[in-house]
Amino acid sequence: MPRLTTRSPLPVSAAELFAWHERPGAFARLSPPWQDVSLERFDGIRPGDRAVIRLGLGPAALRWTAEHFGYDDGCRDGSDGCAFHDVQVAGPFAAWEHAHRMLPEGPETSTLEDDVRYELPLAPVSTALGGSIARGQLERMFAYRHRVTREDLARHAQWDGEPWTIAVTGSSGLIGEALCAFLGGGGHRVVRLVRSREAASRWDRNDRERALYWNPDAGEIDVDGLAALAPDAVVHLAGEPVFGVLWSNAKKRAIWESRTKGTLLLSRALAALPTRPKVLLSASASGYYGDTGAEPATEASPAGDGFLAEVCQAWEASTRDAEAAGIRTAHLRIGLVLSPAGGILATLGPATRLGLGAWPGDGSAFWPWIALDDVLYAVHHALRSDLAGPINLSAPAPSTARATMKALGRTLHRPAFMGVPAPLVRLGGEPARDFALKSMRMVPQRLRASGFAHAYPTLDAALSHLYGTAPHPFA
Repeated sequence: MPRLTTRSPLPVSAAELFAWHERPGAFARLSPPWQDVSLERFDGIRPGDRAVIRLGLGPAALRWTAEHFGYDDGCRDGSDGCAFHDVQVAGPFAAWEHAHRMLPEGPETSTLEDDVRYELPLAPVSTALGGSIARGQLERMFAYRHRVTREDLARHAQWDGEPWTIAVTGSSGLIGEALCAFLGGGGHRVVRLVRSREAASRWDRNDRERALYWNPDAGEIDVDGLAALAPDAVVHLAGEPVFGVLWSNAKKRAIWESRTKGTLLLSRALAALPTRPKVLLSASASGYYGDTGAEPATEASPAGDGFLAEVCQAWEASTRDAEAAGIRTAHLRIGLVLSPAGGILATLGPATRLGLGAWPGDGSAFWPWIALDDVLYAVHHALRSDLAGPINLSAPAPSTARATMKALGRTLHRPAFMGVPAPLVRLGGEPARDFALKSMRMVPQRLRASGFAHAYPTLDAALSHLYGTAPHPFA
């Protein structure tokens, strides 16, 4: 059978590396965003535990089931390495066996080794025809997994003190889902605020994560549950999606009220708790600044004009009760989050793959992009720092729409050489004008000044990571 072995040196002990793999969220962090993959079930890594992964979308989706065996935690006492294994029970391969090894190199260093033996269906014919393609896809996947493992563990190592209990709203969204996985991998206890009583009950049956019910539309929140769990921090991300549809009056009302009513409800509930959280990180957006042209927008810049700017101002003002109660409150002015799994790349990526990559207008508008992983790391940094007030979450150097599309084309090996006339873009209504044609040259001044370092500070670095075209750094 073909065999693929991937190794990476890591700046953590083998015991800590093994512990990370055991925590809730770690497995979800390893799913490549360029693939249509979702984790339906993950029991753990002990013998008999299973993982069920859904590959693809719709009726053609395939389930990949793997069962774990060979659990060895010998590295915990420093005497040996740690390992666990999984074997395919059902799925896309004719055979699959994967050994995960954590090899000690020193007190605070280790080597991560993924050793896979696999067989394609209909081998040896399939191996001759598509073996190199399959191997290339696996190499991309493991290079991605090792980069994420290394970077996540480096960020978690910066945490000083005991893990926290952290409540998260908007936990099913692009940022929220990834954030819950990241925080869980760091050993924190994650409490999801969800809008279904049934979902809250289902999460409560899982010992590794919890959930509480809230319904901003009805003005309901489980205050008793919050008081009992006493979260150390709350990350508030919930809000009506703004991408994908035209903004009718009803849609604009939903965008406004989902942010203001939900934030006000949460802020008042936190202020009334007998033990208040240390910090509230409440989402806002780069739209706060409106159209800044070529002028850089820092946290000290004034609010702009337009619907999104007005929403952001009202959104941020809705945390006033938490602030008045002495809770450290920060407003995360989040830029355009890059991930093939959602947001702007969910539209631009497929179009570019088809050779239709184009920039809006003359391409001179600045887009305040940021890689999804850097959003997670910035939230983690804000939790452990003393930052309060507005914090811009964007890459160090915003790029023009033209430069962004050129970089996406390079990453996907497709042309991007033309612009869509502005009058045609405006046919997309207010969302197209606000996101495509308005220039927002937002810069993360306070984030950088507080010592935060982006993992993916350039477009090429971010996109090659997100689409799996970056080589393994230790190959």
